[in-house]
Amino acid sequence: MAKNRTAYVCSECGAEYSKWQGQCGECGAWNVLAEVVLESAAAAKAPAARRGGWAGKLEPPKITALKDVQQSEHARVSTGIGEFDRVLGGGLVEGAVVLVGGDPGIGKSTLLLQALARMAGSLPVLYVTGEESLAQVAGRAVRLDLPLDGLDALAETGVELILQHAAAARPRLIVADSVQTLWTETLTAAPGSVSQVRESAARLVRFAKETGTAVFLVGHVTKEGGIAGPRVLEHMVDAVLYFEGESGSRFRVLRAFKNRFGAVNELGVFAMGEKGLKEVPNPSAIFLSGGSTRQPGSCVMVTREGTRPLLVEVQALVDSSPLSNPRRVAVGLEQNRLAMLLAVLHRHGGVMVGDQDVFINVVGGIRVQETAVDLPVLLAVLSSLRDQPLAEKTIAFGEVGLSGEIRPVPNGEERLREAATHGFKRAIVPRANAPKAGSVKGMEVIAVERLAEAIEAA
Repeated sequence: MAKNRTAYVCSECGAEYSKWQGQCGECGAWNVLAEVVLESAAAAKAPAARRGGWAGKLEPPKITALKDVQQSEHARVSTGIGEFDRVLGGGLVEGAVVLVGGDPGIGKSTLLLQALARMAGSLPVLYVTGEESLAQVAGRAVRLDLPLDGLDALAETGVELILQHAAAARPRLIVADSVQTLWTETLTAAPGSVSQVRESAARLVRFAKETGTAVFLVGHVTKEGGIAGPRVLEHMVDAVLYFEGESGSRFRVLRAFKNRFGAVNELGVFAMGEKGLKEVPNPSAIFLSGGSTRQPGSCVMVTREGTRPLLVEVQALVDSSPLSNPRRVAVGLEQNRLAMLLAVLHRHGGVMVGDQDVFINVVGGIRVQETAVDLPVLLAVLSSLRDQPLAEKTIAFGEVGLSGEIRPVPNGEERLREAATHGFKRAIVPRANAPKAGSVKGMEVIAVERLAEAIEAA
């Protein structure tokens, strides 16, 4: 009898080695190699279908000129949840494989169960659970007041049996909760290991591409916040969505980190209630404090998440430091960028904060990753330092260069229109983003080229 082939697989990137070593040569991580049995002797003899490509194929591959390929617009199916459709790029594409990750208890299973219940009336669906019993799934659906007509469920973790049932029932949408519980008979490794997660996901991806069935995979996250399992898991799927939320807050943010059928960094906002997740159609309202009085150290900016502009409040607190090395703390913003902006403020704005503690917070738990936050951060710092609030109903956005210039950001007029819709009357923006008419919907637009001009306008 032939021996099983073993290898040492990196849990971070999935690289395989014949011997154990302390550091992975591919990703450079330490102590991440685990011994796994790659295949059994019986599987080695079989003409394994799993050796085919992830994309699946119905006919032997051949070289084809791209101009001869028949192409059509992707037909999308609505999930019945507007914010979910927005993150997916306008709806669910047939044959798409979507990986949904997030912390435990954040609402991944709840959201997908709500989507399945709303889609069950228009197409056949199947909910595959490997973590809960069917009674638990049905109990959750009843608590959420979801219609159970047409909603089929299967409690199974073996991929071969799941695909066998799916081939017989022919659903158009499958939810696998979760991918870390799935296992395949061709491998002897434990469920949740690198090889099992990779192989089980590859089987489901191939089935989705060959049959046109859409698949949702629920993925658990590690302590560092990444999806557990090999990195290749995120490569083989069509979309990767992360479910985020602050502890103690009822708001949840669904963000697209990868999407082959839509915009990346698209944002969907939900509110967790007694009847499950409800979409928030106007997320700008929850990111603004809504205080009736103007406060020093606060500046409202317009950021873009995907295709949608959002109004976000940036808060700053500048206080004299008791330490020899003053602190620079940024929440929702890159800390190195904060240090750079404070240096520009001193060099080109003539404002010294070297002996002050500076704290920056983006309200609502959102993380701003674009450079348009530069000018609002400096104006908030200046407001806190002077203990004077900015003018009422004022917004700002713009990138600040190292030479003190205010650089334009994309979609300036769209940001101004969004701010005017929410009742803002004054805007400090880069000159290149100022509209030719000089105002937008009656909003006063102050165009600046240098940091000194922005400080005077504030």
